[in-house]
Amino acid sequence: MNKIQNQKNKHYMPGLDGLRAISVLAVIAYHLNLKWAQGGLLGVGIFFVISGYLITDQIINEWKGKQRFNLLNFWIRRFRRLLPAMLWMLFCVGTWLLIFDLDRLLSLKGHFLSALFYVNNWWLIFNKVSYFESFGPPSPIGHLWSLSIEEQFYFIWPLFLVIGLTIVKRRSDLIKWILIAAALSAISMGWIYEPGTDPSRVYYGTDTRAFGLLIGATLAFIWPSKQLKQRDQVPYQARLILDVIGVVSLLITLILMVCTNKFNESLYPWGFVFLSFITAILVAVLAHPASIIGTMLGCKPLRWIGVRSYSLYLWHFPIIILSNTTNKEFSITHITIQLVFSFILASLSYKYIEEPFRRRNSKENPRSKWRLRRYYMRAIYLASILYSLFFLIIFRVYITQIESKATANEEEILYVEEKIDTKEEKNVSKNFVYQDGAGITVIGDSVIVGVAPYLEELLPGILIDGKVSRQMSQVEEIIKQLQTEGRLGEKIIIELGTNGPFNSNQLRNLLSSLHDKQVFIVNTRVPKDWQDNVNKVISEVAIEFQNTTIIDWYAASEGKENYFYEDGVHLKPKGAEYYASIILEAVKENI
Repeated sequence: MNKIQNQKNKHYMPGLDGLRAISVLAVIAYHLNLKWAQGGLLGVGIFFVISGYLITDQIINEWKGKQRFNLLNFWIRRFRRLLPAMLWMLFCVGTWLLIFDLDRLLSLKGHFLSALFYVNNWWLIFNKVSYFESFGPPSPIGHLWSLSIEEQFYFIWPLFLVIGLTIVKRRSDLIKWILIAAALSAISMGWIYEPGTDPSRVYYGTDTRAFGLLIGATLAFIWPSKQLKQRDQVPYQARLILDVIGVVSLLITLILMVCTNKFNESLYPWGFVFLSFITAILVAVLAHPASIIGTMLGCKPLRWIGVRSYSLYLWHFPIIILSNTTNKEFSITHITIQLVFSFILASLSYKYIEEPFRRRNSKENPRSKWRLRRYYMRAIYLASILYSLFFLIIFRVYITQIESKATANEEEILYVEEKIDTKEEKNVSKNFVYQDGAGITVIGDSVIVGVAPYLEELLPGILIDGKVSRQMSQVEEIIKQLQTEGRLGEKIIIELGTNGPFNSNQLRNLLSSLHDKQVFIVNTRVPKDWQDNVNKVISEVAIEFQNTTIIDWYAASEGKENYFYEDGVHLKPKGAEYYASIILEAVKENI
């Protein structure tokens, strides 16, 4: 994710800045939850390959030139390049939360500390914090897990590489060892990942994501930048083949970003491995001076974004999270403002934080001018603080105004709707038939926990097994236990999907095991990107089983936002009563 520049014999590759730009824009689109960019999370995998290539290429070049490598100097350069900008972002976000949301800041202290020491990914793993399935306000620094992986790589990889360069005499043997390490990383991802469950463990893990960095490192041995010929030294046919390969690789990458989503089980690990190899091929083309596609991707707009990709990555996520105060979808205007502020703060960070620290020891600044430069540095740091806080405060004021207007409008609408709903409920309540619920078993998550009192009132004797954060993968064991205890009814109602997706095989296997029961499946309404996936799986699989009926809660709850609490999932008393009535009607129709 970082622009690596050698001070001597520097070979600048503008095409890679263009690829960085595409990758960071894909990640931003993904975090904005744009429907066409559900595969934008692949952008992080692309960054891993680029980083692995550039860092290894840099080490190899210095080793060949001096027959040694200064590890301490390398680590200092890395920290100077990465740490100041991240510290500044953490300071600004922490200050914002201190002023506007102290409770949230206190709850995120583990996130901040782990990010500071570049172990955020492991902290998230050990604390079972999901990247994909979560409710409540997410962490505004939840994206720093990937920087932790990269920094861990920057610390550990040079040690192993220098040892390898010292001990292993043949380059081909060293390449084999690196590829073996990459294969072990990919195998570990496939081994640890359980289909149909939350993939956060393998998504966050340094061990399970290292193959992208190592594939990039392998490319540095095969395709060293200093040995690439200039355009006029490469035959036309070779240049044509190079660009055709580059265009095809780029198209495949873009198609994956558009067509893939985080619920595709094929990503773990083969999809990510395939992406890493395609990215390595694309990096090889873009790094070559003879590449026309490298020149195209190195155009000024993309290069401008690519050079600032690190700052954009740092700032876009807190801007998005801190301005998304509800789980509702936002307008184009709102998204545009988020993007504008992301670019403004990223530009300020790049100019006043990244560049001064990165060039601190540059020969461009004579020692005699250091005192003047020191005062200049202090001035620009102060200016950056004032500018950043100014834009943050203005942004917050703007969002507050929008929310206040929206709240006023919603309250007026809800007042009218409440009167209408009250009339409807009076009419519906006449049709309620209280009947025996014995023989009916309900298995669900926190939604059904909230509905339970109303179901028990409408269907006395019903057995309700609800638990917060329950997943579909747990249902088979629950059913076995209820059967063993002799408490499983002849009618089974399943309400799941609130806390995350499940695949068709999981649901198909579950329904197959209940072939002698009458089964009702309630689909879901949840303002998360797995909602449509869950409902699609339910509709496609349930039709295969004659004993299964879908209770369409998604359709029944359309336009009834006042039935839900702010999270858009859990139900107010009026909503819970309505939910119970929907289940009752479905059961009555299938007696």
